[in-house]
Amino acid sequence: MDTRKRKRILRPLLQLSLRAQYLSMRRLLLCLSFFLFLFFMSHHFRVEPVGSWPTRIVPSLSVLSSSASNSIQDLTGSRMLPELRVENTVLFPNSILVILRMDRNRRRRRLGKGMDCVYRRLFNNSDKSNWVEEMNYSHRDFARRPILSADEYDEFRWIVWCPSPPKNYLAAVALRWHHQSHVVDQNWAERGPTRTARSWDMVAYEAALEGENRDKIAVFVKGLNLRPDRESDPTKFSCRFECGNSEKSESFVLTSKAITAAQEVVICPLPSLVRMNLGKFEGFRVTIVMTSDVHGRRKLQQLVPSVAKIHEIKSSEKKGNRGEHKHELCACTMVWNQASTIKEWIIYHAWLGVQRWFIYDNNSNDDLKNVIAELDEGNYNVTRHVWPWIKSQEAGFSHCALRARAECSWVAFFDVDEFFYFPPPKHRGDGGGAAYPGQNSYARLVAKFSSSTVIAEIRTLCYSFGPSGLSSPPARGLTLGYTCRLQSPERHKSIVRPDAIDDTLLNAVHHFRLRKGFRYLNLPPGTALINHYKYQVWEVFKAKFYRRVSTYVADWRENQNEGSRDRAPGLGTEAIEPTDWRLKFCEVWDTGLRDFVLTNLADPSTGLLPWEIPSLQ
Repeated sequence: MDTRKRKRILRPLLQLSLRAQYLSMRRLLLCLSFFLFLFFMSHHFRVEPVGSWPTRIVPSLSVLSSSASNSIQDLTGSRMLPELRVENTVLFPNSILVILRMDRNRRRRRLGKGMDCVYRRLFNNSDKSNWVEEMNYSHRDFARRPILSADEYDEFRWIVWCPSPPKNYLAAVALRWHHQSHVVDQNWAERGPTRTARSWDMVAYEAALEGENRDKIAVFVKGLNLRPDRESDPTKFSCRFECGNSEKSESFVLTSKAITAAQEVVICPLPSLVRMNLGKFEGFRVTIVMTSDVHGRRKLQQLVPSVAKIHEIKSSEKKGNRGEHKHELCACTMVWNQASTIKEWIIYHAWLGVQRWFIYDNNSNDDLKNVIAELDEGNYNVTRHVWPWIKSQEAGFSHCALRARAECSWVAFFDVDEFFYFPPPKHRGDGGGAAYPGQNSYARLVAKFSSSTVIAEIRTLCYSFGPSGLSSPPARGLTLGYTCRLQSPERHKSIVRPDAIDDTLLNAVHHFRLRKGFRYLNLPPGTALINHYKYQVWEVFKAKFYRRVSTYVADWRENQNEGSRDRAPGLGTEAIEPTDWRLKFCEVWDTGLRDFVLTNLADPSTGLLPWEIPSLQ
């Protein structure tokens, strides 16, 4: 009896003793592993102080990772930083776009702060062999500059903007963290200075699956030089799908002939192998092959460099906002640095019935991202889509039309300085007075034509407003501040049914080409108008002067089409403020929209407008 009792008492003590011995052995093994790791590192890395550069660790080629090009990783700090895998670089006139591939587990990490762009000096042929074989380079062989900006591009990629390379340095840029003390770049080591960035003059830059069965792909290409107003011959183009790693000769290629080509968009059917295994091929590169006749005899094929990937356009709406039916009315725009006005534009048009917003951000560097996030949190159903491609508004709208097909019955394509407006009806003879159209009037207007088998586009005239005597931006918003305009309307903007847009996606910013059997409707001026605050105070207009986003509209500074309605009459090509700027373009005082806004949207007790309230939540 006593023996059994002693066993019951001793058994737990014995188990505790064994566990303690196990933990001690485990600690010992961990310590030994750590010392072995240090021994290994000391035999494969050499530490060198180089000039004014910090002490850096230069790895031998045998321990370089082979999984990614231009990879940079913190090996010396107390913690591991996410690996910066440069997937592609695109050389623009005044900057370099770097596309990063992020690890799935780290794609939500904030990037941008604490990063440098690293450029390598342009070597001659004799320098190249010595650099590759000996890895014996000095601080003079590299230049570094702080990045300009960084942003999340899509689900697994980021973009970083770098300054243009210094003189005699390559545009093939790498990235590193500020406090990193080394530069690691396998591709540079293996291939030397021959690697160059893609040029924005000729590159396939975007791709999106389309069609009801996702059986086609639209490839967006810069440099095709196709006519802006008509369809081109698709037989001169084909799509090339690169599957695998072409840089390591471990890839195979599929092709398909183009079915349409217009402006910057070439559309091809997906090869059956890709279509049947779409999940496996998403993320692979796609480009365009151009075929041309040479002296009428033989054909010359040119492969367009590409950074475009096979990508399915997915809804970015919150789950709570998705429904079984399409939104009646959506809006799409492309913006640059419009944080100060986009809040007014969205809240005003949401009151009129716009239910869904696609904002294409064309490299803004103001607070636009945070303003859009605030609007989305305020249940305005706004999506910001990063669109880094300069001078490509038509292509961006084509891309937006593809996104909207699955979500919207109608889409309005217009700018953030354009406001849809319902003029008040004239006084009735019976003394009943006039009444403004009420809330959701915009959505009800287009809903009348949703079941039409003919009408697929609604066009509205625009009136262009001037500075209206102001010398600084109006404090309460565009609609209340600018009240003087030109007498005659200019052009029009459109609301379109995305399912009726022509397969070419051909558009002229203001309107799309429709499929056969559909036509547009011009709204009478007394029904609806658009107030276009085109010529604002000089400090705002000057920024517009320096930056045009449309592909086929001449830059303000170019001596072309100086009489065009896309320009400011009499301004010319110099960004010099005319002495009478604040009084220009003022032929008719028009307070109609100002009165409409104050009547319908101002708070009765405070007089504040919704966009004047600090927080929307």
